[in-house]
Amino acid sequence: MLKGSENERSHNAGTDALGTPHPQSGTCRGSDPQDRKDHVICIGGGPASLTAAYLLTQQHWPVTVLEADTSYWGGIARTVEHDGFRYDIGGHRFFSKSADVNKLWREILGDDFIEVSRKSRIFYNNLFFNYPLQLGNVLSGLGMIESALCFLSFVRAQLTPYGKIKSFEQWVSKRFGRRLFNTFFKTYTEKVWGMDCADISADWAAQRINQLSLWKALLNAIVKNRSNQPVIKTLIDHFHYPRLGPGMMWETAAKKVAERGGRLLMGHRVERLERRQDDWEVVCAVGDQDARFTASHIISSAPLGDFVSNISPQPPQDVVTACANLRHRDFLVVCLMLRDWKGFDDNWLYIHDPNIRAGRIQNFKNWSSEMVPPNFGSVGMEYFCFAGDGLWNSSDETLIELATAELVSLGIAAAAQVDDGLVIRQPKAYPIYDEGYTERVETVRRFIETQCPGLQMVGRNGTHRYNNQDHSMMTAMLAVENITKSAQHDIWQVNIDAELCEDGAIPDNTRLVPQRVS
Repeated sequence: MLKGSENERSHNAGTDALGTPHPQSGTCRGSDPQDRKDHVICIGGGPASLTAAYLLTQQHWPVTVLEADTSYWGGIARTVEHDGFRYDIGGHRFFSKSADVNKLWREILGDDFIEVSRKSRIFYNNLFFNYPLQLGNVLSGLGMIESALCFLSFVRAQLTPYGKIKSFEQWVSKRFGRRLFNTFFKTYTEKVWGMDCADISADWAAQRINQLSLWKALLNAIVKNRSNQPVIKTLIDHFHYPRLGPGMMWETAAKKVAERGGRLLMGHRVERLERRQDDWEVVCAVGDQDARFTASHIISSAPLGDFVSNISPQPPQDVVTACANLRHRDFLVVCLMLRDWKGFDDNWLYIHDPNIRAGRIQNFKNWSSEMVPPNFGSVGMEYFCFAGDGLWNSSDETLIELATAELVSLGIAAAAQVDDGLVIRQPKAYPIYDEGYTERVETVRRFIETQCPGLQMVGRNGTHRYNNQDHSMMTAMLAVENITKSAQHDIWQVNIDAELCEDGAIPDNTRLVPQRVS
C-alpha cells in the first residue's frame, strides 16, 4: 500500500512482470460496483488483498482494489524489474502447511510455479557454514579444537541452571551453548533488529527457532527427516517459486481479478476512511486530486496504525495513541548486476561478520535462472535499518559503493565485475513487538470490532503481525468467508502455520518479532 523508493520505479507503469498490460481498471459485472450494496473494496495490492479480490471475483462479488504503487502488484512480495534483471524484495519462499494455500498458489500460476532446492550458508570468520547446521561442515569449518569447545559449552549450558529465561541470548545459549550463540546467532540477529541480544525477549527466539535445538540440527545432518515426521520449517530443503519471481504470482492474480470484472486501480493512495450509517466512503489521493469510493465491506492490508488513525470520525484518544506507537523495522536492498560472474551455489547467505554491515545476500539466479540475463549474475545486498537513519538516508551512489566494497571484501566478486547497481528501500517491512505491543494492538482491534462494522484488517501490516505469505493469505481467505458466507471467523486467531485457532485465545505459536526484556 505504501509507496516505495523512487529507485525502483524504472519499470514502465503500463506493463507488469509478464510484459503485458497492467490490469489497472475493469468493469464489475452488471453495473458500476458502487451502485451495488455488496461492493467490496480491497485496500493494498499485496498477497492478502489480492487473495481476497481473487476469491471474491471468483464468486462474482463486485470488487475494487486500491493500490498506492503506480508500477507493481505484490506489495513487499513484488518483483522489481530493471534493465532485464528481476529482484525479489527479501527473498520469498513459497512453502506452507496449509492445503488451501498451496492449492490457490497452483491454481493461480500453474506450470509457472517451479520447485527450487534450498541452499543457504552462514559467513563467519572468513568461512562458510551450511545452514541448517551440518555436523561435518561445522567440524571442518571450526576445527576439532573449537568444535570440542563448542560442544563443551553446550554441555555446560545443559548442566547450568538458568532460572527464568528472559532474553534471546539466554534462550539460544541454553539450547546451543554460548560459543555457538556467539558464532551463529548474535551478530546477525543484532543487525536485523538493531537491538542487543541481551535486550531481546526469549519469546521471539522460541518462535523464530521453533522446535529446533542443537540435538535436532545435528540429527537432521545425520539422518534425513522421515516423510511421516512433522517438518521443522527451519530445516526444509526444497520450496516452490514463481519462475519470474514472487511478483509473477500477484501480477497474474491481479490479471485474473480484472478478467472476472474486478476493478484494479493503481496510484490510488488511501488517505481517509469515512464511516457512514450503512456503508463506508474511501477517500484516495490520485496525483494532486481526490477520488472517492463507496463500499459496504472493506478488506485492508494497509499498516494498522496508519490506517485506523485516519478513520473519520476520529477514533478515541486511546486508539489514536495506540496507533501512533505501533512501530516497524525497515530495510533496503542494494542490487548489483555482475558481468561474467560465476556466483555461489546458495539461494542466500547470512553474513555474521560484524565488520560487514550487510545482513544477508541474495543470489537471484539461484532462485530462478530467468531472473537474470545470460552472462550476468545478480545479488541483493540487504541492510536492515530504520527509515530516516543514516543508512536509510544515504545516497544511492554511497550505498552502491558500500555494497560493492563489502561484496569484494567477502571475496564473492571483483569490483570490475559490478556493471550497475539499484537501491530499493522498503519501509514498514517488519512489524515490531516492543514493550506494550499487545495492549496497543488489542486497543485498536477492540475499536475495529465494536465501532467499524464491515471493516476487516488482513495481512502482515494490516494485523501488525510478522507473518509469511501463507499466513497473510489465510487471513484474507477467512475475511472473504466472513463476507460471502456470513461466517464469524476471528482473523486474529490465524497462527504461523496458516491455521485457524478456534479456542478464542491468541495462539501461542504466532510468529513473533523481538520485544525488549521486561
